[in-house]
Amino acid sequence: MKILHVVASYLPATRYGGTIVSVHGLCRALAQRGHDVHVYTTSVDGDRDSDVPHETPVNVDGVTVWYFRSRRFRRLYWAPRLRHMLLRHVGEFDVVHTHAIYLWPLWTAARLARQAGVPYVVSPRGMLEKQLIEQKSAVWKAGLIGFVEKPTLEHAAAVHMTSRREAEQAAAFGFALPPVRVIPNGVALEPPSGPGVSEGISDIAGEPFVLFLGRVNWKKGLDRLISALPHVPDARLVIAGNDEEEYTLVLDDLARQSGVGDRVIFTGPVHGKDKAALLASARVLVLPSYSENFGNVVVEAMAAGCPVVVTPEVGIAESVAQTGAGLVVEGTPAALGGAIAALVADHRRREEMGSRGRVAAMTQFSWPAVALQMEQLYQSVAVRKTVHA
Repeated sequence: MKILHVVASYLPATRYGGTIVSVHGLCRALAQRGHDVHVYTTSVDGDRDSDVPHETPVNVDGVTVWYFRSRRFRRLYWAPRLRHMLLRHVGEFDVVHTHAIYLWPLWTAARLARQAGVPYVVSPRGMLEKQLIEQKSAVWKAGLIGFVEKPTLEHAAAVHMTSRREAEQAAAFGFALPPVRVIPNGVALEPPSGPGVSEGISDIAGEPFVLFLGRVNWKKGLDRLISALPHVPDARLVIAGNDEEEYTLVLDDLARQSGVGDRVIFTGPVHGKDKAALLASARVLVLPSYSENFGNVVVEAMAAGCPVVVTPEVGIAESVAQTGAGLVVEGTPAALGGAIAALVADHRRREEMGSRGRVAAMTQFSWPAVALQMEQLYQSVAVRKTVHA
């Protein structure tokens, strides 16, 4: 099949979190299965552009990636040349797959695919949680849902969700959705490449520590985790991730107020062998999010044999409970801290959970297994093209 993925940003813009890594993992796995996989994206990478060629095909692990500049309205990733490319070529594809919502490239791709009679699949990527939008999002986002995203979703050939929880949250909007298919994100099982472990990370790995890995953002529930740390005696908390909102200052102040300031370490973002070293050495990985459509880092920890503790709001929590790869607990300081402390103190239990998690990662969450499910979804919607008025 000839498949087009449209996403607002792509590698190397890893600052935008798990969606970037997941979309590329899926595209690479589909290409390895013999499909002709293309990506249309922008080069937006924070307040700068990624150092990539523009408006020319770039081979990234067997995936043909086209980068376009967004010179104005960068918050919406407006890229007129991307639209021009879609107008010329969208009809050549068997299926179009858009990732996330609220952004110009995604609703533009959906509209032009529909006009060309090409079926499209939408992955909201955790952006359809009604309560969270009402609490934290701007009024313009509510308007986009009603006037743009609702028809985009309802006219899709299928909607892809990464977890049952994400599907349940999306259902709260009451849209007349097409078939909804739950397919998880995958995890790369091969060892990371690149330079060796840095000196700072080597120093951290010498004593017991609890690990948080991901964007330093309010949504991740790091305030819950720091408030729980007084219930976990003698263990340090390592927070590894990029901070685009200067939230570290808030957390550092909370840690001091909670009497654990000397036990919280902020490393900044980690990649490759540094990331692998933290996962291999941590007593437990914790993801205490207030909202998480899936939780890529949880699967990465499982693949590394690291037990996990997650809150019920994390999409993959159901799988964690079913596989025995860790614990699912409420985010109160006593409950979260008690669960972490119990695992930190119990080596045998950690080993058992780590082993179960590793098996689950290999059998349920490997990229080849996920790509096969997505391929079957594409085949089910890739019907004969009919141009719509």
